Amino acid sequence: MDEYAQARPGPALRPYVAFYSGYRQHGLAPAVHRGLPSPYLTLVLTLDEPLVIAAHPDPRQAPGRFGALLGGLHLAPALITHDGSQSGVQIAVRPLGCRALLGLPAAELAHRDVDAAAVLGERFVAEVRERLAAAPDWPARFGVLDREFGRRLRPVSAPDRVVRAFRLLSGGLPVGAVAGEVGWSGRRLTDRFRAEVGLRPKEAARVARFDRARRAIRPGVALAAVAADHGYADQSHLVRDFQTFAGCAPSRWLADEHGFVSALPVE
Repeated sequence: MDEYAQARPGPALRPYVAFYSGYRQHGLAPAVHRGLPSPYLTLVLTLDEPLVIAAHPDPRQAPGRFGALLGGLHLAPALITHDGSQSGVQIAVRPLGCRALLGLPAAELAHRDVDAAAVLGERFVAEVRERLAAAPDWPARFGVLDREFGRRLRPVSAPDRVVRAFRLLSGGLPVGAVAGEVGWSGRRLTDRFRAEVGLRPKEAARVARFDRARRAIRPGVALAAVAADHGYADQSHLVRDFQTFAGCAPSRWLADEHGFVSALPVE
């Protein structure tokens, strides 16, 4: 068995969650998956086997096994191992949706992986995992997420100028221009942005560009074309970013994770 599924959340959750991913694999060869830096926090709720983290983005954090994991924004890969079987759902949480959905700013989770129950509550996590396991298919499981997380929403948001800065950066505006648009000095923008999101503005913009580029990489697609289409100076520039954020070259990542790559949603 080797299943992947993706879906957008329901309308109420879309400002806070980018997409859902579901996976179920049994009887495959043992493997290591790289959890790469992305513009989203990662919430994983397993269905059967625990999630085994061999190496966290912060090397000071000890390896561990998780029934449910919440990972903040980060700049280095996590290494996830399995013995041929793994299953769960992954929720891509928008950084500016953390206050409404999780009850805390994204910065409090930056560069860390934590037991999701420590943030969401043990009872909530246990009940959602039980309902996910009982659901008959992926649409039904994604429906469980819509209902259960929809009930958690609270009317709180990030500071307005941070929200505006995040949107301008996501649209490709340089950091200096963003600071001018929101009426802050470059230093104040960096301080306020990092206090809410957990990354500096330039780091967040660089991660977002890397994420868009790696989603465009497919067998037969020229790296030079991907680099040109996603704002890199040249192919070497893209390869350097891969070495930084993935710990390997694009060709190695593509070879190691061909099944995962084919299932990536393209933003």
